[in-house]
Amino acid sequence: MPSVSKRWRVCGIALLSFAAGSLITQVRADNDRVFELRVYHAVPGKIQALQARFRDTTAKLLAQHHLHVVGYWVGEDAPGADNFYWLVAHSSREDAKKNYDALRGDPAFLETVKAEQQEKLVEKIDSTFMRPADFSPMK
Repeated sequence: MPSVSKRWRVCGIALLSFAAGSLITQVRADNDRVFELRVYHAVPGKIQALQARFRDTTAKLLAQHHLHVVGYWVGEDAPGADNFYWLVAHSSREDAKKNYDALRGDPAFLETVKAEQQEKLVEKIDSTFMRPADFSPMK
């Protein structure tokens, strides 16, 4: 089991990554802005392959389609150790839909989907859209 200081260090790095990503992300900062937390539950033993897919292919495709990823994280403790988390900042729910629709029509993305069907890396995907609370430091 990881030490308390290691957990705090990991949390600190995650928070810094989150903050840095939000500064780099050029998204309209108005009341329509939403964040989307996506959790990919990897097939046991496939978390490294899933990370490689994102590192080598998916991250570039997301950026090309204006899906502004704030950060990527991997679970450290059970039961989430096989989970891959990523957070996307959208200027609105409508923009999220438009950008995902464009991604799904991209032939390079369709190839990625085809590869996923051949070597199943993900058991389940959870997606949650979130709006910042009125007192949130990040909006």
